[in-house]
Amino acid sequence: MNTRVGTIGNAAPLTANAHPMIDPFGRAVTYLRVSVTDRCDFRCTYCMAENMTFLPKKDLLTLEELDRLCSAFIAKGVKKIRLTGGEPLVRKNIMYLVRRLGEKVGSGLDELTLTTNGSQLSRHAEELYDCGVRRINISLDTLDPDKFRKITRWGDFAKVMEGIDAAQKAGIRIKLNAVALKGFNDAEMPDLLRFAHGRGMDLTVIETMPMGEIEEDRTDQYLPLSELRADLERRFTLVDIDYQTGGPARYVRVAETGGRLGFITPMTHNFCESCNRVRLTCTGTLYMCLGQNDAADLRAALRATEDNALLHAAIDEAITRKPKGHDFIIDRTHNRPAVARHMSVTGG
Repeated sequence: MNTRVGTIGNAAPLTANAHPMIDPFGRAVTYLRVSVTDRCDFRCTYCMAENMTFLPKKDLLTLEELDRLCSAFIAKGVKKIRLTGGEPLVRKNIMYLVRRLGEKVGSGLDELTLTTNGSQLSRHAEELYDCGVRRINISLDTLDPDKFRKITRWGDFAKVMEGIDAAQKAGIRIKLNAVALKGFNDAEMPDLLRFAHGRGMDLTVIETMPMGEIEEDRTDQYLPLSELRADLERRFTLVDIDYQTGGPARYVRVAETGGRLGFITPMTHNFCESCNRVRLTCTGTLYMCLGQNDAADLRAALRATEDNALLHAAIDEAITRKPKGHDFIIDRTHNRPAVARHMSVTGG
């Protein structure tokens, strides 16, 4: 495998001695999440409206441009890249980008991974492994096929199960992500936990976040994970552990299953004190925080010149504006989300 960072197209070489990214609060930015598309083949009710208007394809960066941007971030100290969407595997020719980034694992980049809904995984799992992907997250909120269809609107539960099988057969480790929704899957969490741990998978539960206009009332769905944890502790022994994956989850070990369970609590317990992440969209917009609207246009610097000095300078300027933390507040009076853009734009 070629692990050289090298030159992208005719661009100037990406130097390994570029200044590292340290935000105003002394946090090193080492984790880049890249939304390669805002499109998805599901329409999860808590994430987006059923009749979504997606970005025109002409507005998207090319895969070559995304590769160059990611390489610039690697040169500036990013050690982990996660590809997200929308659904990343619906982007045409996405495996080109996966392979290009996979070549950098071991040469500046420590890990390449992705978050997926699993719908396209059965046909891509082996190639993902060949490209260096060893760990993925799969979003799965229920084990009931009928409820799965209801929550995703368009999803096929059987295809996701095929994807899980294919990924595990290929040697890829899986963590399941489940959004906790009051009255929908809260009572199902013990079964989801047993399923995940029985297959050797971690499980992370996530509080629903007020992002983007949808057709549902999120205040009806919102379930504090403190309540969910208290309910699980009536059935399981949860032991706090120091395990970290580079993301915001806080983990426990479940004594009865031996598996790990993570909690992501953007609403009830702000996890920003150790934030090492920034998020890049498929249009070249850099969001320094998931829960804030401030952003930087990297596409202009990317296309202005093939000299990467300008691109590095644009990244440096953006990092100086990384906020201390997010502020997810639901406007209950007007039932408006805290952040207008949909989760699929920045990939969570």
